[in-house]
Formats: sequence, C-alpha cells, structure tokens
Amino acid sequence: MALKISLKPGERFVINGAIVQNGDRRTNLVLHNKVAILREKDILLPENATTPVRRIYFAVMMMYLDPTTERDYHQEFVRRMAEFINAIRTDDVLQTCVTIIDDVYGRNFYNALVNCKKLLVFEQDRLDLAANMSKAMQAASAMRDEEGGDDGG
Repeated sequence: MALKISLKPGERFVINGAIVQNGDRRTNLVLHNKVAILREKDILLPENATTPVRRIYFAVMMMYLDPTTERDYHQEFVRRMAEFINAIRTDDVLQTCVTIIDDVYGRNFYNALVNCKKLLVFEQDRLDLAANMSKAMQAASAMRDEEGGDDGG
C-alpha cells in the first residue's frame, strides 16, 4: 500500500535517516515501499529530550530512524518506560504505555511514536498543573508574608 505525503514549501522530513527538504512549492510524494519517515515537526532533538516522556519518545524515534543503534536505544527505552510506569497511577495512561511497549517489541515504531504523543499531552498537562500550583502557593505565601508584616510592626 502506497503512502501519500503532502509537503508544504520548505518543509523538511527524514526518510531512512536522510534529511530531505521540499522546494518552494507544495509537493505530493507517493512512497511505494516501507520506509522510516518523519516530518520535521515530529522529530525531537537530543537536547530537547528533557522530560521522562520526551526521553521515551526520543529512544523510540531513534530505533525507528536508525536501526544500527536500535539495541542501545531499546535498552534506554526499557529503562525510561519502567521509570515512567512506576511513577504513574492513571489507568488509561498505563494502558497507553502497554500499547507502546507492545508496538516497540513488535517493531512497530511509528505506531509507538503516535502513542507516545498521547503521553506527551498527558505529561504536559501535569507539568502545567504543577507550575500553576507552584505559582498559587507562592502567591499565597507572599500574601501571608504581607499580612504578617503588618501585624508585627
């Protein structure tokens, strides 16, 4: 089955490890055989793998794009996924983790990446919640300090 990809002008993507950039016009590509392909927006740079789920995503992405390093990144994936699973108690997120694990062991890396994106959304929601709670606690503390300063004078 062929895969048709529509590219925006200047859009970059990776095919089997080769970085390719579209020209100055919208283009449609039809790929007739199985290849490892990712659009630029789906590529995570190593320096951006800064959270637990991003580290999982990065390991899966590297297994997908570079089979020569698959073994090393598989070990990284196992370690990072175990850490993440041990920290999570949400059933649907745990089920997504199981699906990703099944995809990785079945060498369906692209599907694993798609499911990792669900984890990225979950993680970002939690990070945003934690940041908002921290700000609220700081604001409450500042208010208490101000109120306490008036009483002690």
